[in-house]
Amino acid sequence: MAEDEREIIVTTDGGSGGGGSALAVVAIVLVLLVALFFLFGRGLLNGESPTKTIKADIDVNVPSSGGSSGGGSTTQ
Repeated sequence: MAEDEREIIVTTDGGSGGGGSALAVVAIVLVLLVALFFLFGRGLLNGESPTKTIKADIDVNVPSSGGSSGGGSTTQ
């Protein structure tokens, strides 16, 4: 059984190059945030509301229920 086992040693280059990929990820995130700001957030700095206010007159007519407030009547 022991004759079939192999030992494999895996080495790395000491981690060089990891800083470059991390810098690329940070740059991509910053570009994405700036793009989203220009698409959606321009009005936030101008003092404009990002949502529009709709003024509407609403009239709700609810028929009366005869004065009783639920529970039903118990007349005999």
